[in-house]
Amino acid sequence: MIKYILGFSLILFSCGANEEELLESRLSLPDQESWGVKILLTKEGDLRAQIVSGHLEKYNEKEFILLENDVKVDFFDNNENHSSVITSDKAEVDQVSNDMKAIGNVVAIADSGITLYSKTLTYNSKKEKLYTKESIMITTYDSDTLYGVGFESDSDLKNWHILDPSGVTNRGVK
Repeated sequence: MIKYILGFSLILFSCGANEEELLESRLSLPDQESWGVKILLTKEGDLRAQIVSGHLEKYNEKEFILLENDVKVDFFDNNENHSSVITSDKAEVDQVSNDMKAIGNVVAIADSGITLYSKTLTYNSKKEKLYTKESIMITTYDSDTLYGVGFESDSDLKNWHILDPSGVTNRGVK
């Protein structure tokens, strides 16, 4: 019986993905797992963000959390009014800094109507800023479409800039 179990284990390991292809978190087992998760991020007692995810893996030694399965982050202004939302395939949260990196099919939508599309987007919780070095696309409420590489903004997407911009606008030249 033990021979069969050992043989089956070796087959499973030989058919698995290369360690280089796996996220760092996948190289070890999580200390905790949860499903149907809601995390609240506060600053001086005020709600700044609410994160919802289908699955959470917590790694105590590495001090980070991996969120998977339809990650959604709602941001709130200083008066705790909703200001924007980010959705992604997964996200990593640094437990020391509370910084978060959204990964895969990232869409950020401001309540003002501006929408950002990117492969990744990082939230710096101390500065309450969003940024990426990836290619991005932004659509505005005025039907403008802007492209670029690199992006920085506040979490409500009101004050933003593209580091290397290009795009199309429907506005006339004055």
